[in-house]
Amino acid sequence: MKQIVIALLLIGVIGCKKSKSPANDNGPGPAPAKAVLIAPAANAACTEGQVVSAGISTIIFSWGGAANAESYDLYIKNLLTGSTSTHSSTSTQLSVNLGRNTPYSWYVISKSGKNPGTAQSDIRKFYNPGAEALTYAPYPADNLSPGMGQSVNAINAKIILDWDGEDADNDISVYDVYFGTTATTPPLLQANVTASTLTNVSVNSNSTYYWKVITKDLKGNSSASGVHSFKVN
Repeated sequence: MKQIVIALLLIGVIGCKKSKSPANDNGPGPAPAKAVLIAPAANAACTEGQVVSAGISTIIFSWGGAANAESYDLYIKNLLTGSTSTHSSTSTQLSVNLGRNTPYSWYVISKSGKNPGTAQSDIRKFYNPGAEALTYAPYPADNLSPGMGQSVNAINAKIILDWDGEDADNDISVYDVYFGTTATTPPLLQANVTASTLTNVSVNSNSTYYWKVITKDLKGNSSASGVHSFKVN
């Protein structure tokens, strides 16, 4: 009789285990989409900022809500110093105090607690003007190619240097290109370049080169890119 009772109990336990509902695990939710930037406008002077002091103003950043996003990280880069600040928000608008008379770039990362994936918006540039600013310095040249840390193959011991230049006033006049094997201060390769590219630049194989671009506008303003290095195979 005791053996029968034990057997019945075991059957009951096994039956309970089998009847237990499986965990409701549908996997992660959909990944967030990238946000569409609204303000500040691209490649323009942001004159809507609220002046806080002679050197600081408050800029309102806004973007469209991204599908499946629950929060956002706003990245703002000072194009003069290269420093980047990060600001988190669950809304699609943030007010940030920024230095005046300074060019910036910014973008937004969409995030979700239901999916580890993220999405980056496009990158925009704008200029935060100073007091009574009538002209604006060009944005520092970017998208330099060859870029930082790249390895390139020369053709007949020649390469091409390429970059992007932009200005809130749309009055870029020329570029000065510095290029050489000196890390801190590469020598001037060519002044008053009117295009944003240089062809037939002579190089040696198995060498590291450093270069930068000075952008000038019609009103005498100028800006410098950072020094980029690359290796020729």
